Amino acid sequence: MPNYPGLSRDAFRHPLDQQAEAALRNVPGFDLVARKFVEFIYERPQYVSLMGNAIQVGPQQYATLYQIFRDSVQALDVQPQPTLFVTQNPMVNAYSIGEDHPCVVVNTGLLDLLSDEEIRTVLAHELGHIKCGHTTLTQMAIWAMGAASVIGELTFGIGNVISSGLIYAFYEWRRKAELSCDRAALLATDDVGLVSRTMMQLAGGSHRFAHEVSLEAFEQQAEDFRNQDDDGLSEVYKFLLYNGGQGSMLSHPFPVDRLQYLKEWASSEEYSRIRAGSYARSATDSTVDADSEAASSQVERLRRELADLQSELDRLRGE
Repeated sequence: MPNYPGLSRDAFRHPLDQQAEAALRNVPGFDLVARKFVEFIYERPQYVSLMGNAIQVGPQQYATLYQIFRDSVQALDVQPQPTLFVTQNPMVNAYSIGEDHPCVVVNTGLLDLLSDEEIRTVLAHELGHIKCGHTTLTQMAIWAMGAASVIGELTFGIGNVISSGLIYAFYEWRRKAELSCDRAALLATDDVGLVSRTMMQLAGGSHRFAHEVSLEAFEQQAEDFRNQDDDGLSEVYKFLLYNGGQGSMLSHPFPVDRLQYLKEWASSEEYSRIRAGSYARSATDSTVDADSEAASSQVERLRRELADLQSELDRLRGE
């Protein structure tokens, strides 16, 4: 299995992910708010919930899964090693949370559908979120979307943080962030066919009919999807679908789009250089500097305001 000692997220992050995150961070103080909000309101309660309601994976709990996870952690040089949990949920899904105490959570539905190598791909993808520092913004985005749906636009000391424009920006960034993590999965497996097959499985795989599904046909479907836009209308429809034109906004790109992005990178010089050991290295990938006395004072003030705001949201939901 490939390993990339000292791997920096900058070595593999998709430029669209970087650009979309930069747009989100234009609000003064947003970086600080996001991290401390998650720490005080979301990260610890969710960790407690997982410890109480899920199985913590280890040498004596899901030993095979634990070894796959450890291999992926080592491959991508994720430090410290996150905690892995398995939850009883038939939905085929996995996600990552936390920054100070990062966790990867896998549903039993995913374990029952995928092979060991496909599970490795998913775990590496989720570790990519942690490696890239996505978890803080993702949880802040989820909170912001929920808050906006309850009381609309809100202001708490640093400007209009929750606006319709920012909600669209959050979703756009979340979709682009997936492209970086698909690259992480490819780095950890060095098998573009495996990662592509895993995408196909997540799009519509079936354990019962697995022998009747063809990756070659799915790749052709992706090509057909890309080539169908002769009159430009398909791009318009895709934009509308991504941004709530037929219901909820989409947090992930279409699997066929992800497949095309991944295949392009798999054949690139950038990927070849990383595989050869020529890549950006860093000792730490910290995204927020909150060490100064002034920052600590601001954190405490924001913590109080956020706590008050959350209380008000809870009250409104209860009415």
